[in-house]
Amino acid sequence: MIKQIHADADDRMKKSVEKFRLELQNVRTGVATPSILEGVRVEYYGSEMPLAQVASISAPQPRMLVVQAWDKGAVQAIIKAIQAADLGLNPSDDGEIIRVPIPALTEERRHEIVKQCRKHAEEMKVSVRNIRRDANDALQKAEKDKEISEDDMHRAQKDVQKLTDECIEKIEEMLKVKEKEILEV
Repeated sequence: MIKQIHADADDRMKKSVEKFRLELQNVRTGVATPSILEGVRVEYYGSEMPLAQVASISAPQPRMLVVQAWDKGAVQAIIKAIQAADLGLNPSDDGEIIRVPIPALTEERRHEIVKQCRKHAEEMKVSVRNIRRDANDALQKAEKDKEISEDDMHRAQKDVQKLTDECIEKIEEMLKVKEKEILEV
């Protein structure tokens, strides 16, 4: 019973941390990385597909992404998708290759992005704490139903708290690294 509750909490907390990691990956830092375009979906032959499935994405220069469509007929759809993704990017093409210049971020914009990242971090921490609450409630219910002893419940709650602290610490570390990356000129 305790192992099941602990495993469930562990799994859900790790998913929250992973979700935060993926969100940070999509935040623009002023440096060209193919992951910036990860969330872009392209309308291709009547179905929406991730950009990575219809083209290769590379960063040959620090401020330039190059998108090479595997099918020349998809170039305009890719450009439209990048513009519609609301990333503040303005792609241009020469018929075959799409160049996406990454504009330098202003100091004000950098601070806005950091603030946004902090907000996401706080939301994920709240998510982790809610999972802790759910696990503790389940442990208390099990103790009340005489499925586990009071001592076992308290030990399990300490384990859940330790897990919570570890996940929150990971979120904090990822946030610090991303802030440093964003504020770096």
